[in-house]
Amino acid sequence: MALPNALTANLQPVAQEFRVAPHNIDAEQALLGAILVNNDAYYRISDFLLAEHFMEDVHRKIFEVAAQLIKAGKLATPITLKTYLGDADLGGQTVMQYLARLAAEATTVINAGDYGRTIYDLAIRRRLITIGEDLVNGAYEAPVESSPRDQIEGTERRLYELAESGKYDGGFQKFSDALTAAVDMAAKAYQREGKLSGIATGLSDLDAKMGGLQRSDLIILAGRPAMGKTSLVTNIAFNVAKAYQSEKLPDGRTETKNGGIVGFFSLEMSAEQLATRIIAEQSGVASYKIRRGDIQPADFYKITDAARDMQTIPFYIDQTGGISIAQLAARARRLKRQKGLDLLIVDYLQLLSGSGKRSDNRVQEMTEITTGMKALAKELAVPIIALSQLSRQVENREDKRPQLADLRESGSIEQDADVVMFVFREEYYVNNKKPREGTEEFFAWEAEMNRVHGKAEVILGKQRHGPTGTVELQFDANITRFSNLAQSDRMPEQHM
Repeated sequence: MALPNALTANLQPVAQEFRVAPHNIDAEQALLGAILVNNDAYYRISDFLLAEHFMEDVHRKIFEVAAQLIKAGKLATPITLKTYLGDADLGGQTVMQYLARLAAEATTVINAGDYGRTIYDLAIRRRLITIGEDLVNGAYEAPVESSPRDQIEGTERRLYELAESGKYDGGFQKFSDALTAAVDMAAKAYQREGKLSGIATGLSDLDAKMGGLQRSDLIILAGRPAMGKTSLVTNIAFNVAKAYQSEKLPDGRTETKNGGIVGFFSLEMSAEQLATRIIAEQSGVASYKIRRGDIQPADFYKITDAARDMQTIPFYIDQTGGISIAQLAARARRLKRQKGLDLLIVDYLQLLSGSGKRSDNRVQEMTEITTGMKALAKELAVPIIALSQLSRQVENREDKRPQLADLRESGSIEQDADVVMFVFREEYYVNNKKPREGTEEFFAWEAEMNRVHGKAEVILGKQRHGPTGTVELQFDANITRFSNLAQSDRMPEQHM
């Protein structure tokens, strides 16, 4: 029985078209020729171009040897290179003939940078093809224990490394360019609300001490349990997101003018719990009442009004627990690429894991985490606030105010952080010492409680860009809200 025509057509051998990876042999030859004629051409491309970026093996070898000679202070010419390249047949030409041809057809040194950038860009395209092929092959041949999420995050990491490595706009810059950037920063600070160089936290005394949250800074916020670490960082995150304003640039990009887009890694609390805290803060209805449903109709309207106002703020929460620093970095990059990112928050540091290799040395693992966190802050050019626990030795002192030495695994955290802040509420400790009512001790305790009630301290234990010291804040425990403390010298004048 004859096969149907459609089926027989599919069985016919089809000539496959093979695409050649992107390359430009002429550009490679022109650049090598320019280097052989004038070794100064090498320094125009040496800070970003490597031998591996050349398509042809012989060109890689020529560039590698020439670079070694030039860096050693020797002359790289067809004659000096011949010794290191051996005898090979290059399409009917000897090595010496090929080198002489490169030098004879060389263009000017002025074009070296352009040729170098062309070669580099084509090499990046070839790397992209390789990553794409690995992605496809990995999806087809993935082992049982490998999850698609692992492959996605691995591919994202390779892509970001490719984007960030070997940029040809790096290296030394003129001091006048740095001065211009500094003046631009000062001008933007002048135009921004609060006259700050960084992102305003919404807490004016803290902003005055820090100049706002600075780009690329790793900020550690630490404290003992019940001090209000999460409450403070949640307040800051919401204040930043609520103040967000942006403008469209002529090239189509969006630039943040005020406030910022916030990414919040809530490794301990669920997104719902975090939202409940923020609703309580904004509506003025105690969070425990919201959780129990113990609210009046007026309270419900306050909650719905607050929720409606918060619908449009750029605040993004990732509630996945037990992730690694590599996974966190991949997700932060993705958020910046898809939505934008101006402030990243991690609650909290000790719930992150290292590279995945189980390590019995927690200090070493924490070093990897904090180093990765600081590198991520620089890579994304955003401030990162990471919460951290304190050791129990605080409780053994008469003065419970925390110090840098109280940080768990403090060596790496203190070293990598640009700013270390501690949250301290004396009210918590005084309240726990309540004596029996009616005694003299009780009246003394009551006076002490009145002095510390509703007050909190943010202690700046380390700050690379400014002074250390203490900032006093107001804290309302019922709605977990930190706010500026009303000082007597700031009170409005009272007329008798």
